[in-house]
Amino acid sequence: MKDILIEKIETLIIDLPTIRPHHLSMAVMRNQAMVIVRLFCSDGIEGLGEATTIGGLSYGDESPEGMKLTIDTYIAPLLTGKPAWSTNAIMALLNYNIQGNNFAKAAIETALLDAQGKRLGVSIADLLGGAVTQTLPVLWTLASGDTDKDIQEAHELMAKGRHQTFKLKVGRRDPNMDIAHVIAIKRGVGEAVKVTVDVNQAWSESVAKLGIQKLQNAGVDLIEQPIVKTNFEGLARLSSYFRVPIMADEAVATVSDAFKLAKIGGGSVFALKTSKAGGLSNILKQAAIAQGAGISLYGGTMLEGTIGTLASAHAFSTIPNLDWGTELFGPLLLTDDIVKKRITYANGVMEIPQEPGLGIELDLNQVEKYKRK
Repeated sequence: MKDILIEKIETLIIDLPTIRPHHLSMAVMRNQAMVIVRLFCSDGIEGLGEATTIGGLSYGDESPEGMKLTIDTYIAPLLTGKPAWSTNAIMALLNYNIQGNNFAKAAIETALLDAQGKRLGVSIADLLGGAVTQTLPVLWTLASGDTDKDIQEAHELMAKGRHQTFKLKVGRRDPNMDIAHVIAIKRGVGEAVKVTVDVNQAWSESVAKLGIQKLQNAGVDLIEQPIVKTNFEGLARLSSYFRVPIMADEAVATVSDAFKLAKIGGGSVFALKTSKAGGLSNILKQAAIAQGAGISLYGGTMLEGTIGTLASAHAFSTIPNLDWGTELFGPLLLTDDIVKKRITYANGVMEIPQEPGLGIELDLNQVEKYKRK
């Protein structure tokens, strides 16, 4: 096995349309651009990875075009010819030579693990110590921006049995309008249905204090990243002030962030996002820090396609206590896909493929159809 080398790494940008505009505080998504990594090894095995962000550069400091350039120009030449069997060694080499670029690194680690899983005939979850579950609960984000449409969409999905928990994206409008929107939807879906609210850093701490009080009074179940990600102390103040749980999302990007936030109580829930963390191994380190500090966990998403979604799912499936479930609904937001078999979503959960590696295969005809020329 030690003679197996990385022969080449190819990247391509895939543009897939979404089923509807998806409103966030910093952008409106009308399609999703994904960087797909194909890592070819000397034993004939190909590993797949995905690097996806939201709205170009509006969410973070990596874009699809920049990630492709980074991998093609710096990462691929560095890794070509290196042994493919030790993911830890490759990632250590990568972290030593390439600063930052966590989204691109996460895609590379996923491709390495996918190849190794295929090589050994086991899933990525098995490589990470083994799954505790073969399904994960998945909520749905109501983000059309229209209150009546969101309520109708929620009822349709509940009637189908597909989702029973809903997340609302706010922050683009006046806070009072957003709060009224949330309260109307919470009333419209009923007290028994969980509703969480993602502010995406849009509020100041003083506005957040007023807004969260109203949302708490309305029975909202969870508030996600209400203030700017750099205000760790503000998250701690809000977490101690309110009964409703406050979740750190953008703030808890790295393992170091997780440690600092846990130390000061900056959030009673941590959102785990593979791309922000720089890969699956770092996600599990964040989870361990949170669990040691008594902080609940939530499986987050960058609205990845099937490849990135399953990478996170395999890691999340190894965590015993994922108290707040996941939002791994990215593939459901897309009108089409580039894999031969899509993920099964039903009864409020997603099924994790049990085949080796990620458990999926590219549909090269679909890749050709949607790749950016």
